[in-house]
Amino acid sequence: MTLINEIQPRQGNINLDEAEIISKEKSKEFEKFGNKGKVCICTIKNDSGEIKLTLWNEDVDNYKVGDKIKLVNAYCNEFQGEKQITAGKFGKLAKIED
Repeated sequence: MTLINEIQPRQGNINLDEAEIISKEKSKEFEKFGNKGKVCICTIKNDSGEIKLTLWNEDVDNYKVGDKIKLVNAYCNEFQGEKQITAGKFGKLAKIED
């Protein structure tokens, strides 16, 4: 399992067993290659720290503050000097049900 406070930019294969969404910014709509999409930045945390999480498209509406999530094979980018993780094309984001 990956510890949030040890995640580095351009690191792949990030696996978090559990984290909680503690804040969620307003989503933005964009168009790329003629396709419309949505993106939203959240902050997630667990015992090992907190980090920004980028949600894309349907995930923007499927997750809210307070949700507990699990990430498998996520990737870390750096945006404006801040680390952000995303499930991306090859990763998986799932809600943990109580």
